[in-house]
Amino acid sequence: MRYKFLFLLVLLFTTQAFADDKFVSGAKKFLSSLDPNVREKCMFGYDDNERYNWNFVPMARKGATFHDLNDQQKKDLLDLLNLFLSEQGYKKATTVFLTWEAILREVESRQEGDEYRDPKKYYVSFFGEPADKSLWGWRLEGHHLSMNFTYFNGVVESATPSFIGANPAVVPSGSHKGERNLKDETDLAFELLHSLKADQMKTAIFSDKALPEIVNGNKREAQLLEPNGISYKELTPDQQKIFIRLLNVYVLNYQLGFSSKLWEKIQKAGVDNLSFAWAGSTEPGTGTYYRIQGPMLLIEYDNTQTNANHVHTAVRDLTNDFAGDILKQHYKQEH
Repeated sequence: MRYKFLFLLVLLFTTQAFADDKFVSGAKKFLSSLDPNVREKCMFGYDDNERYNWNFVPMARKGATFHDLNDQQKKDLLDLLNLFLSEQGYKKATTVFLTWEAILREVESRQEGDEYRDPKKYYVSFFGEPADKSLWGWRLEGHHLSMNFTYFNGVVESATPSFIGANPAVVPSGSHKGERNLKDETDLAFELLHSLKADQMKTAIFSDKALPEIVNGNKREAQLLEPNGISYKELTPDQQKIFIRLLNVYVLNYQLGFSSKLWEKIQKAGVDNLSFAWAGSTEPGTGTYYRIQGPMLLIEYDNTQTNANHVHTAVRDLTNDFAGDILKQHYKQEH
């Protein structure tokens, strides 16, 4: 098929199997180092409803925070996150709490000890006991970040829902002035939009006003949205290349084995069935929203808050968020 070469290299280098001990031993190393009371705070049963209680706003959560960890434990936790994400995904995720919360505190002229913009107020939770053959998951979450992973039988089965935000999207002042997080998510979307011809734009843009937030929010189950916008097959070959580059900005955030699996699912559902829909201004600096979606995938981007300098992004696997598909198969086999 004509788009096959666009992600040939992705599949070539990402189809290898990953040894289960890498993920299990990383989780065990971190958990075994915790004081019993801290470990108890972050351990839940796999079927606990807390696993679905995800969010991306500044709020109190269950789990252990970076305040509960010593320097070595923090390193072990970041090492574990690094296993589950790609280099680009790890950089985006860690920038949220290692850098951006402090920047936001500075931009908002908050005091150094302010708890509302606390870089250490990010929570880690485990669901089930990490083991080679068991079904377990874990979450790292706080303001503008929610990473949810599920592991089973040597494989990362799910890494969605995932959410990464940036406020400010472009730092307006201070020592980090001009720095950006989620730059490609913004720039490539505008590149794709501006590549469209007039009739294509009419199909892609469904509203002159941006949506105020990602539509599915923190719902347990995300739903496809209407209207669809312009489909992949309605794009020219050059436009399709930009589309795939933008898609990879999201799909390749995860560790290579899972990114490959996600790409295979997208292929099976049909790349031609993907679409790109836009709402809001066609130029940066004013409110914008877009989504990429298909039979099993939904990606949402929103930049409307704080004078359109406040980005939210979310990726949902409509068939397997929280490993819902593998869980059904597992329970069917068990019973």
